Amino acid sequence: MPDRTTHSIAHFAAPFVLGGLEGQLPAGDYDIDHDEELIEGMSRLAWRRVATFIHLPARAVKNPPTSQLVAIDYLELETALKRDRENAA
Repeated sequence: MPDRTTHSIAHFAAPFVLGGLEGQLPAGDYDIDHDEELIEGMSRLAWRRVATFIHLPARAVKNPPTSQLVAIDYLELETALKRDRENAA
């Protein structure tokens, strides 16, 4: 089955927490990758998200000594982004 990875950037105005990650993450812009697979048998192209990853640290950190690609729950990410937008308003 063909796969693809799409990329987005998540902006957080305040520190935030995601399950599976230790402690708070600082505010900033984070690269997000979504792995998707093609749903076969559809009359048109349709993709199903099978994994979501966040790149750590945030984009603003120049030449970090180490970087990580961490699997996260997409719904938790969306909830954290919504909460961040609501608190910024």
